[in-house]
Amino acid sequence: MEKDIIKKIADIVGRDHCTTSLEDLHCYSYDGTGKTFLPEVVAFPDCTAQVAALMRLASAHVFPVVARGAGSGMTGGSLPVQGGLVLACSRLNHILEIDKDNQIGIVEPGVITGEFQQEVKKLGLFYPPDPASLKFCTMGGNAAECAGGPSAVKYGVTKDFIIGLEVVLASGEILTTGTRTEKGVVGYDLTRLFIGSEGTLGIITKIITRLIPLPEYKATFLISSRSLSQATTLVAEILNHNIRPCTLEYMDRTALDLVAKLLPEPPAPDIEAMLLLEIDGSKGAVREQTERLLSLLSTTPQCTIRQATTETERQELWLARRSISPATFQLSPHKISEDVVVPRTRIPDLVHFTENLARELGLTIITFGHAGDGNIHVNIMLDRDQEEQRRKGEIARERLFRQVIELAGTLSGEHGIGITKSSFLPLELDDTTLKVMKQLKNLFDPQGILNPGKIFPQDVSASAAVNK
Repeated sequence: MEKDIIKKIADIVGRDHCTTSLEDLHCYSYDGTGKTFLPEVVAFPDCTAQVAALMRLASAHVFPVVARGAGSGMTGGSLPVQGGLVLACSRLNHILEIDKDNQIGIVEPGVITGEFQQEVKKLGLFYPPDPASLKFCTMGGNAAECAGGPSAVKYGVTKDFIIGLEVVLASGEILTTGTRTEKGVVGYDLTRLFIGSEGTLGIITKIITRLIPLPEYKATFLISSRSLSQATTLVAEILNHNIRPCTLEYMDRTALDLVAKLLPEPPAPDIEAMLLLEIDGSKGAVREQTERLLSLLSTTPQCTIRQATTETERQELWLARRSISPATFQLSPHKISEDVVVPRTRIPDLVHFTENLARELGLTIITFGHAGDGNIHVNIMLDRDQEEQRRKGEIARERLFRQVIELAGTLSGEHGIGITKSSFLPLELDDTTLKVMKQLKNLFDPQGILNPGKIFPQDVSASAAVNK
């Protein structure tokens, strides 16, 4: 990038909020994929006007712009694969409004998700989307990837709680979508179009969220099973018995062993899987749902159930669940982390397939995740420095994806496509669907400057890569 362009970027955001230092560039070059691509400059705007000015400059000089929140993504969505400008949203971090009476929140994209949840909770309100990284991931990143989390089984994902957006387009024009009202069908639903678009259609600068009343009571249960098949089959049985948990998480034995020290009690040697289940609502409703759950499990001899009796015990259970992903690195230095989704009744088939795949290829494959909505995290453990393991890992990944499609599933429930899944998109999307999506991309971004190299199958510039 030419020096005069970098100077113009600095003039827009202020010299103290623009950097080309190699050390700083490295800090904005990676995400959860383990891949690294250096940007040429990083800017830290603090208002929509600055973002718009940066996009007008990028449009005039045709350089890439990649919006970035916390960089916690798992598919390379925020990686500057073609260099250019990283637009860091860390200064766009204000909660602009919490309207208690109308149950609405308005935030900037750099607001930390967990912090927003805590603020609305003070007013007796609830923002349900709760990705595992909620303590550091941002609302803008959640919107860009349509993040989910354990609460999705009852409440839905990010797209179900965003009702309006302010977006800066590639041209620098400012677009508003949606409303502050629960209903609104004036024109096309552009809000849903931008959610999950991974920064390829525009830069989100404001988010209007739906809020709901905070549930008054919650009961937490840990269900242990001596049969992996029984545990996964139980997921559909629970939901079909008119039990509506707010979370229903699944962990296989390998995952449990990794976090056993964090559990209130380590799992017995014969336990093959556990379900972490929560029910919320009024005390009466939780009591009635609990009775249904206990009645169902009384006919399932291979399962035992234990209720968390204190908030400390509940927090310990969730600490263990949220610690699984980072704990997997105790087994291998690297992993392929996928977030596939299948119909709930096909979860046993998926888990059985991964067990056979692991045995066949001689790899460790861990399964855990949001069983209540069929979103299973499949972690293929390997050492990328060993050519044979790397080759087997890629074979396992492709076979996993093909099996998921065969089971009427989808390749991603909440991580997005980015660069790591783009080559597999034709497995799920037909030619017409891909063509229409590319046409939308070209309409909003005719010069291809917004987060280029993402979602659609294409070659990534090797010259931009520091480490793959």
